[in-house]
Amino acid sequence: MSEQRSALPGARAEGFATVEEGGLRGMITLRGDLGLASVKKAVKEVTGAEVPGTRQVTNSDTATVLWMSPDELLILTARSQAAELAAALAKALRRSHALVVDVSDARQVFRVTGPAADEVMAKLSPVDFPRFPVGEVRRTRLAQVPAAFWRVEEGFELVVFRSVARYAFDVLATAARAGGEVGAFR
Repeated sequence: MSEQRSALPGARAEGFATVEEGGLRGMITLRGDLGLASVKKAVKEVTGAEVPGTRQVTNSDTATVLWMSPDELLILTARSQAAELAAALAKALRRSHALVVDVSDARQVFRVTGPAADEVMAKLSPVDFPRFPVGEVRRTRLAQVPAAFWRVEEGFELVVFRSVARYAFDVLATAARAGGEVGAFR
């Protein structure tokens, strides 16, 4: 694998909310039966986080684990730890029907922060943002592209495919431009 580089290093847009490139992250896809004790045990032992429930996020000191579908997790960690973590998961799950893949090079992370971050997101995604709590994840559309996003205390983190990173950043930045406030959630 080549050295990973951000698709948009240091990209940042200020408006009524802040949109910024989220830095290099290690990302691992785990596919398997999330209800199996062996899968739950492996995820907990390797990441320090529990297997999240439906549309939930769990965290540890070293990883964020996102529920992506009934048989899929996305595990975020430091970029420098991704290969080691993926290998440890694969080894822990060697007797289970599971797939573990380091997908760090395939995706880009963004952050949308500030008191009106939900307005930016509501312009682009069909989600009831006032009822979207911290610790919940959605996998849906961001304008015209697939995305996964979750609420954090200061706003949202998003993951999109790197091939559409420029488009995703541009639509987020446009939706956050000063003067484009809607005021629907205040």
